[in-house]
Amino acid sequence: MGLAGSTAVAQPRVERPYWTLSLYPDAGEAGGCLIAPRVGAVGGLVVPDPDRSEAEADRRARGQIRRYCAANRLNRFITLTYAGEGCHNERAFRAHIAEAFKDLRRRLGGEPLPYLWVPEWHPGGHGLHGHAAVGRYVPRSKLVESWPHGYVSIKLIGDLPVGSGALEEARRCAGYLAKYVGKAIGERRAPGLHRYEVAQGFQPQVVKLEGRSVDAVIRQASDVMGGAPSEVWRSDDQEGWDGPPICSVRWNG
Repeated sequence: MGLAGSTAVAQPRVERPYWTLSLYPDAGEAGGCLIAPRVGAVGGLVVPDPDRSEAEADRRARGQIRRYCAANRLNRFITLTYAGEGCHNERAFRAHIAEAFKDLRRRLGGEPLPYLWVPEWHPGGHGLHGHAAVGRYVPRSKLVESWPHGYVSIKLIGDLPVGSGALEEARRCAGYLAKYVGKAIGERRAPGLHRYEVAQGFQPQVVKLEGRSVDAVIRQASDVMGGAPSEVWRSDDQEGWDGPPICSVRWNG
């Protein structure tokens, strides 16, 4: 999902290392990294690695799916399949899904309806079907009316410890959806088509924070969130970590 013909842009010189953290308050999570000093440009030809680029795109997509679902509390999992021989045309399939959610919103009274869906090629050769998430009760009868192509299922994510709320349910739902975003799908995806689609206008807000240490940016994020995080992961604590210093932080409830 990069831009064709894009060129490298010179980065400003960084005199001292500092940490940057991207906080998504509605999703209850943040991720950050250490920005190291730059002493000058490095010459030479960079050879693209398609496998690494694909893996990185998958990683970004999974994070975006998780944050969108969490921020909008999308905790109901939907599957839309076809009757008969199925659908093998990606563009027709995506048009059907888009029309289904447009029709569903109309049947629900026109209220805002955040949703996210991902495609899956059926392993048995039945073509494409869709997996989606919404964050409100949807009568199955209305979903059936909006999807005249075959079969539907919808369920509230409930296989969680007692006391788990909508945020944890949404994260679990996002995990189910994210597993379909992988190279196997990418290899069959027609050019110009995305790994997933969302309802527009519901992207989670991001707050950019900077500090001289990882503890400093986590403290800033905790102030924004109104409390300490429930989980903190730091690469410095991981034995054998050979990548750049990074961290991820999560709040529950």
